[in-house]
Parts: sequence; C-alpha cells; structure tokens
Amino acid sequence: MSMNWWHKALSAIRLAGVAGIFLGVSGCATLVSNVTSQFADNLSSAILGSNDIDTVREAIPAYLVLIDSLVMSESPSPDLLLAAAQLNGAFTNLVEPERAGKLSLKALDYAARGACLKSARLCDLSQLSFEAFSERVAQISLNEIDPAYQLAVAWTGWIQANSGDWAAVGQLARVKALMTRVLVLDDGFEQGGAHLYMGGLETVLPASMGGNPEKGKAHFERAIEYSGGRFLMAKVVYAEQYAKLVFDQALHDALLTSVLADDPVEPNLTLINTLAQERAKQLMMESNDYF
Repeated sequence: MSMNWWHKALSAIRLAGVAGIFLGVSGCATLVSNVTSQFADNLSSAILGSNDIDTVREAIPAYLVLIDSLVMSESPSPDLLLAAAQLNGAFTNLVEPERAGKLSLKALDYAARGACLKSARLCDLSQLSFEAFSERVAQISLNEIDPAYQLAVAWTGWIQANSGDWAAVGQLARVKALMTRVLVLDDGFEQGGAHLYMGGLETVLPASMGGNPEKGKAHFERAIEYSGGRFLMAKVVYAEQYAKLVFDQALHDALLTSVLADDPVEPNLTLINTLAQERAKQLMMESNDYF
C-alpha cells in the first residue's frame, strides 16, 4: 500500500474538517466577546452568515492574528487555547497544503495545551503506550468532553495534513478511540459533529483493508439526523466518502442533488452550506467518470 494511496484516502477527511469552520469561528467569537464586547459576536455572525467564500477566505487571517496575539499572553486560559485551536484548524481547509501543515501543527499544539489545562487526564496522550492511552481515555468523564473533542478534531486535522508520514497515519487509532469516547458520553455532541468525524475515520479504508464503511454510513446518517438535514456538508461528506467508497452512484447522486436543491441560508450555517454546494457541484460533474 503506497503512501500516495494513503494521502488520497486521508484527504477525504478534509471535508469533515471544513465543518470546523462553523464550530471554530463561533467558538472563538464566544471567547473573544468576553474581551472585546459585542465586536466578536458581530464578526462571527457576519462570517457564518456570508455566502461569499472568497471574501471570508481573505478576511479570516486577520482574525487568526488577533486570536494568536491573545494566546501569546503569559498565561493563556485553556478556553483561549481551545478556541485558537478551532480557528487555526478550520482555516487549514481554505489554504494551500504547505500553509495547512503549519496551521494544523499550531492547532494541535493549542488543543493539546488547552485540553491539558482543562484536565490532567488529557495531558500527553500521544506519549502513552496504546494500552495506557486506552485506559486513560476510558476514564474521560462528561465534564471533560469538550476539550477531549477539540483535541480529537485538531489531531485529525494534523494527521490529514501529514498523510505522507507513516508516524502520523499510525495515530489514527488513537483519534478514533478518543472520538468514540466522546460519542459514548454524548451521542449528539456538537449537533452530531462527532458522528461526522467518525464517519470520515471509518471510511478512510475499504472493508477489505480494515475499514468499516457500513459503520461509517451509520455515523453519517446520525450526523444528518442531529442537524435536521440543514447541515449540508454532512451529506456531501457522506456522498464523497461512503457512496464513492462502495461505488453506490444512486446514493451519491441523490445526496448531492438534495444538497444542490436546498436553500443554503441558515443561521450560523450559510457559509458552510455554501461551501457544501460548491463541492457538491464539482462531485456531480465528476460522477459519471468516477462510477
């Protein structure tokens, strides 16, 4: 199995990471609003409610610099670190691979530091043997679910950005275990966001190579259910990762047709829904060639 194949397979997780734009920007706005009053909330609403992807792509770097400057304080709070991890991780999906690699590493560093400050149980997880890691993860409680989830999301983004490195790819099992624990604690966490990521992780490989496409399918369907079908990116990821993996063109095209026919305007979801429709158009154009 070549590293090039792994790179293509892991790149499929990228769309699940795009969904982090919604979670990352809103999370940062909530935090920064405590520092700068109503400004950040208004900025977040403007970004998430925009259907102009190019303008958002140009504007977010300034927001990143603002958040990073706050992290440079002598003792950044865990909430600040986790919010910074969210936004840095989300923006990796709108830039070229080289920049994405740098942002994903910064996001993982922020997430690991923030999670550790939130709970000693979440410290140095990547340094433990897998047995010790598994025992530690099994002890994570409900009041630790948010930092555990943010760490898993940042970790997934870093693995994707370094999919040409076997050492990075080898950490997929740890990310799956951590995200699985999140679902055990709260099946509907982040409006099904954990299910979306798990669906991506379960469909990185076909069943013949150790993947579990049908389990991934169930996760995608749960993610769609929790959003009431209004989180259009969940349907796009479902089509690209599951339907293409099992060569189900009928499902693939039905999901994408549904996305393209839907109204992308939704509070706090317009931007991500617009991104979803752009991707859906591209996938539909490629459908007959692929299948």
